[in-house]
Amino acid sequence: MESVYPSVLFSSSEEVEVSPTADPAAALDLHLDRIAAAVTNGREAYDLAPYFATAPTSPDGVAYRQEVFRDLEREGVLAGVRAFVQAMRSVHQGLEQAAKMHYRRQRERWFLDSVRDYCRTVQELALALAEADLRSRGLRAVRDHLDAYLRSGSFRALREEADAIRSALEEVRYCVWIRDSTVTVRAFEGEEDYSRQVEGTFERFRTSSGKSYVVALRDWLEMNHIEAEILDLVARLYPDEFERLSRFHDTHADFIDPVIARFEREIQFYLGYLDMIDPLRRAGLPFCYPELTDRWSGTFVRSSFDLALAIQLTAQGGGIPVTNDWRLDGAEHIVVVTGPNSGGKTTFARALGQAHHLARLGCPIPGEQARLRLVDTVFTHFERREDALSAVGKLEDDLIRIRDILVRASERSLIVANEMLASTTLRDAAALGRRILERIRALGALCVWVTFIDELAAADGNVVSMVAAVQDDDPTVRTYRIVRRPPMGRAYALSVARRHGLTYESVRRRIGA
Repeated sequence: MESVYPSVLFSSSEEVEVSPTADPAAALDLHLDRIAAAVTNGREAYDLAPYFATAPTSPDGVAYRQEVFRDLEREGVLAGVRAFVQAMRSVHQGLEQAAKMHYRRQRERWFLDSVRDYCRTVQELALALAEADLRSRGLRAVRDHLDAYLRSGSFRALREEADAIRSALEEVRYCVWIRDSTVTVRAFEGEEDYSRQVEGTFERFRTSSGKSYVVALRDWLEMNHIEAEILDLVARLYPDEFERLSRFHDTHADFIDPVIARFEREIQFYLGYLDMIDPLRRAGLPFCYPELTDRWSGTFVRSSFDLALAIQLTAQGGGIPVTNDWRLDGAEHIVVVTGPNSGGKTTFARALGQAHHLARLGCPIPGEQARLRLVDTVFTHFERREDALSAVGKLEDDLIRIRDILVRASERSLIVANEMLASTTLRDAAALGRRILERIRALGALCVWVTFIDELAAADGNVVSMVAAVQDDDPTVRTYRIVRRPPMGRAYALSVARRHGLTYESVRRRIGA
């Protein structure tokens, strides 16, 4: 990170400690990479990916970002910032075009115009922020910096010199004489404009219904060699003006203020996220700023949903995902999710992982209301396909991976496990699962475990049982609601068997036993 402050992402220059918000595997398992891709789409030039991989370590650092988001969600502030970003994009495009130009004098003139555009853009941003009722520390600090910057001698000299050079160049007048293959350039001495004389001569022949023979000539950005040589001759006639332009170009190569450059990049993090969630909000999905706490007790999210899934469904016109609630009370910090396959369990676990990750980044998270603990890292253990070339089996791989997570995790970590231990017998999986839960319980970390092992959801002071619900009158129909209740695996299996006539008694009657 640059050591240039103020910043709208970090509260002070001393807050240099940032840490990964999620283990690399978690970014894929929780589809965080898809969320980041949706936010950064069209903003690749700003290299925003690092901002989604690391975050502040303190609650105040997160609150600092929430304040900026809240300011930007007010239309007056947002419009001014968007205008600044768009204008700065034009400044960069002008500089990039100037760098590509072959002829020096044209390159220098494009550079001059880009500097003047930059000065105007910064002044307009300062005015927009000065007129706004800013609440965030980050944007207020940028406003104060802009106020001091615009009053500084360096900015005033830059702006005044650019304007003076532009005015001097606009006063340049010259004549071009073309005779056969010879081109002569000399100073303008008050000669008449022959173009007007020619137009005046033929004006009497003009008829309203006459056919127009005017041909539009294509205006190329790049000068050709003849135009460049004419301009060189003009520069010989006005050496002071063009020499001043050259000195200005060479002296002010790095004219963009470092703080403004940093602001331009960092504010894209906010704009990209707000642009990403805007269509989801218009579709009726809620977002909120979570309250942060230092404990798992009393944490909750109302109407949570999988953000990556919502992005996909909205883009495809396929509706919106089902929302779910969850909460932890007292000593609870382990959530065991059971229920039928394809019932939304993994989606629910992803949503919880995403919520904690996004909360750490300071972003509004999916949900109507939330109170979360600030996690240090999100770890995931999702089922992996067995590798035929691997030296270890699938069960051993599962155990090695969870052991590594438990070694690295702390009491402030979140562990999201999905269908772990599925490669062994139910009895062995239950025994191993209980041992793993004991380690997580002793560690004190938050764990969300999607599993087929109902025994792991047995009543315990630390464990919360949640179940993927089905319709009461038809247990084969999933509701995608995840509800807080004891596991019902056997009851669900029995109801499905009854529906299809596959209970023990039904089968015996059918075979005549």
